[in-house]
Amino acid sequence: MVDPCPPPTAVMSTEARAPLSVLDEILCTVLAVGTVLVVLLPAARGDSALGWLPMWLIGMPAVAWWALHGFAMPRRAVEGAPVPVAVTSRRTAPQARRRVRPAHRVEVRRAA
Repeated sequence: MVDPCPPPTAVMSTEARAPLSVLDEILCTVLAVGTVLVVLLPAARGDSALGWLPMWLIGMPAVAWWALHGFAMPRRAVEGAPVPVAVTSRRTAPQARRRVRPAHRVEVRRAA
């Protein structure tokens, strides 16, 4: 099993850590604890008054951690692989237009 948390540095620095790294560590820990709870406790796989527990224990911390990293998408397995292009179908006929209808005019009766 791969540890989602980055490895700790070998040398502890005396400088204050950046808030991003502290939040990163907190979210990573919450994600790991939530995963352990869902795997080991059958009650954590069900739902409660808060809703479906695996979503709150694994899903929400994982999405928050992903958002913290700027919604980075996984890289392709092979760097030289061609990027698939979406195939779009082109219409041969022109786009349909609405018919122009004359405006409905109400006749106003005038006094003679």
